[in-house]
Amino acid sequence: MASAAFGPGDFKVFDVKGFQPRMGEIRTRIRPKLETLGRSLAPALARSLSGETFAHVAKHARRTVNAPDDTWVAFGPDARGYKKHCHFKVAVSRRCVRFVFEIGPEHAEKKRWAAAWKRNAGKLSPVLRRMKDLAWFKNEHDETPAAALADMTPEELAGLGDELLRTRDGQLVLGRVVAADAAARWKEAQYREAALETFRALVPLYRLR
Repeated sequence: MASAAFGPGDFKVFDVKGFQPRMGEIRTRIRPKLETLGRSLAPALARSLSGETFAHVAKHARRTVNAPDDTWVAFGPDARGYKKHCHFKVAVSRRCVRFVFEIGPEHAEKKRWAAAWKRNAGKLSPVLRRMKDLAWFKNEHDETPAAALADMTPEELAGLGDELLRTRDGQLVLGRVVAADAAARWKEAQYREAALETFRALVPLYRLR
């Protein structure tokens, strides 16, 4: 079984030019590690969520020309896929690893979830501000956060719900980023610890109704 720890060479995969060469490196170097991480994290995350949790490693099946700039393992409640549900994700790219919670563009009930978010933002604010590294990302593929949650007022947090509905591709992405040079020195246990610590801090969002 492949280790779930990423070394310096794994991050450089995203410098490889050309669709087929980069996809080949992702399949052989990155995907086995994400699969290991998925098997490791899913049972513990299921306990935190009090429900079945399935790991889905990105296949990038829709891509035929442009090589992806990141890849990931996502965790959701459906064995068939994760995009229509709230989900957690560990994403790897050239400059970092991200541990995030997402409501993506394909979420089945974005309006309902956004309304629940806005209703509960006041109560969620101190919970989200408790973990200093949590941040908001404008897009699921962004390596740099748009704002630290600790710096946002409850009103500003509530306003993030509008991001879901502003455009057809509206999304809400919250989590933590670890720079590649730091993550490349981590052991497998540190990836697991960082993922579970971040995801557990964001569990209240998963349960919003």
